[in-house]
Amino acid sequence: MTISRRQFFAALGAAGLSTAALPVFASGKKTQSLRVISYNVYACAGWPKDRPLAKSAVKKGQMARRLAMELALYEPDIINFSESPSEAIAKEVAEYLGMHHVRFPSGGNWPGTLLSRFEITDSENVPLGHKRPKDLFTRHWGRGTIKLPNGESLIVHSAHLFPTPDPSVRLKEIKAMLVSMKEDLDAGRSMLLIGDLNHNPETEEYKLWMDAGWIDTFAKVGEGEGLTIRADDPKHRIDYVMATGPIAHQIVESRPLFEGAFRLNVADENSFALSDHLPQLAVFGQSD
Repeated sequence: MTISRRQFFAALGAAGLSTAALPVFASGKKTQSLRVISYNVYACAGWPKDRPLAKSAVKKGQMARRLAMELALYEPDIINFSESPSEAIAKEVAEYLGMHHVRFPSGGNWPGTLLSRFEITDSENVPLGHKRPKDLFTRHWGRGTIKLPNGESLIVHSAHLFPTPDPSVRLKEIKAMLVSMKEDLDAGRSMLLIGDLNHNPETEEYKLWMDAGWIDTFAKVGEGEGLTIRADDPKHRIDYVMATGPIAHQIVESRPLFEGAFRLNVADENSFALSDHLPQLAVFGQSD
């Protein structure tokens, strides 16, 4: 199911939302910042997915519209989905938001999607330079290049690393990623690393990123603990927007979105959140 632009605006109005939250539909005026969201969307099933209203929303084909309307409130320029839904639903979300998108197939059943208001000039799935090892990147990892309005290129790594308490597979994944990123890191290019990395900051995995020169946007400018899972009572910070290169010096805001339809109302047994994770928002100031 798809809806027209007019129908989408009507839906926003009926929900009491302002169309000012959709700069992509404006007259081409440049925004003064770059707004990035990392979100594990739980395949757009709603969480908990066994709640009757979540089942109803999925059955009625409403989840793409619900997700797009909630994301639109934050005026995102770039979004990363971990545990992405079907290609059809991801495309529907992108169309509602007026975004380009590229899909990163999974080594298992957890694909990723990179969405951008700006042109995605190239992309590569699991950019190792050789065939993906069977035990690595079973969730997803992909690299895309986005052409910003000022003509500069921004490299974006979209990732969802291996879960489980044992860090051994994640450590292998991160080391392989850093080898792949080395040329860009050494050249000082602006890059983002966005996704569900499945580790907390107090880990060996996190230290590898920091030692390689990545900046954790929340650690840089965020307040509080920045917990991103779960959407009812978050206790862990495993979803990140990291930056390196010139863009890393332009971080002005970073926070999890423990609010709106991203948050589960624990006082209402009929409610559901859009995912078990919370989105992580990061805002960068515009380059001179």
